[in-house]
Amino acid sequence: MREVLQVRFSEIYLKGLNRPYFLRMLVERVRDAVRAVNGHVWLSDSRVYVSDATDQTEAIRRLTKVFGVHSVCRALEMDKGDFDAVQEAAVRLMSDVRGTFKVEARRSDKRYFMDSPAINAEIGHTLITRLPELRVDVRKPETVLSVEIRDHAYLYTAPIPAVGGMPVGTNGRATFLLSGGIDSPVAGWMIAKRGVSMSAVHFQSPPYTSERAKEKVLALGRILSESLCGLRVHLVPFTNIQMQIHEKCHQDYTTLIMRRYMMRLANRVAYAERAQALVTGESIGQVASQTMHALQCTDIVADIPVFRPLIGFDKQEIIDIAERIGTFETSSLPYEDCCTVFTPRHPATKPKMEIILEGEAKLDTDALLDEAMAGEEIVTL
Repeated sequence: MREVLQVRFSEIYLKGLNRPYFLRMLVERVRDAVRAVNGHVWLSDSRVYVSDATDQTEAIRRLTKVFGVHSVCRALEMDKGDFDAVQEAAVRLMSDVRGTFKVEARRSDKRYFMDSPAINAEIGHTLITRLPELRVDVRKPETVLSVEIRDHAYLYTAPIPAVGGMPVGTNGRATFLLSGGIDSPVAGWMIAKRGVSMSAVHFQSPPYTSERAKEKVLALGRILSESLCGLRVHLVPFTNIQMQIHEKCHQDYTTLIMRRYMMRLANRVAYAERAQALVTGESIGQVASQTMHALQCTDIVADIPVFRPLIGFDKQEIIDIAERIGTFETSSLPYEDCCTVFTPRHPATKPKMEIILEGEAKLDTDALLDEAMAGEEIVTL
C-alpha cells in the first residue's frame, strides 16, 4: 500500500476519438507541473497518477493550477485482490472522521468479484462496526469515502478542486494585451483555460511609466505562467507614439487612437508568435474606450480575431476571478501604466471614424510602428 495523487479530469471525456491526444497533452502538462518536486507521472485506466513527489503539498498546489485538471485526491493505492486489506485501509482513512458518511464505489474492472453496491455495503458495515462514532447518510453525508477498483484499489476522501478547462496547447495560440490592471490578466487566464497557448504584449511609456510598473507586469506574468505553462512577454516602448498622438490628434480621441495603435502593434507581435487571435480584457461600458462604438473602431485595425472573454462581466465579477487566480493583489499595486498617460478629460464615447482617420493621417504610422518594434524587449517567464 502507498499514497499517490490521483489527478482527475472531466471535459476530456467528451472528446471521443480525439481523447488520446488530449490525454497525452494533459499528462505532459502534469509532468511539467511536478518536475520541480520530482514527481513520477503515469496514465492508467482514465486516471493520471503522481507518486514519489519530494513535497506532496507543493505537488498538489501545482497540479490544481494545471488547465485540464478537474480535481486532485490524496489516495491510498493497494492490491485490489485482498479485500480485507482494502477494508482495513478504509478504517485507517476514516479513523479521524466524525459525523455522517457514505461509501461510493466505482468498479472499472467489471471482472472484480464484487459489484459496486456490495463493496458499498461491506465497507460501510465494517466502518460503522469499527468506528461507532460514524453514522450513515447516503443523501447528504458530511464525508464521502470513494473506493475505485481499477488496476489497483484506490481509496480517498475530499477531492481538492482544480481549475478545470483543457490542457494548454490543444486549441491554438493567442496573444493577449497585458496592461498591469485587474482585467487583462483575467482575460488571458480565461482564454488559456480553453487550451490556448498564450503570449503577452505590454506597452510601456518611460519616463511616464516607471521600472516598478514594468516589474509589476512581469510579476503578473509569473503568477499566470504556472497555469499557462510559461509565458513570453513582449515589452514594447510606446512613449513616442503617445506623444505624437497627443500633439497632433483631436484631444477627445487620443485614447481611442492610442488603442488602435496598440492593436496594430499587437498584430505584429501575434504574427511573430504565430498566434491566431488577440485577447483583451475589455468589458462593455466599463470606460469610455470600451463602448460598443469605440470597440468597433479598434477592431477595424486588427487583422486577426479579437477575443474579449470579459465582455459581459461587471467589475466585481472580474475582481472575484482575479482573487481566485491570485492576480488581484499584484494588479492593485499603485504603479501607473501607459493607459493612464495623457488621458483626455472628455474622451469620445461615440467616435466618428472621419475624425479618427483625420488624426491618424497626421502621423507616420509605419515609421512609428517600426520604431516601437525595434525597441521591443522579450522576457520569457
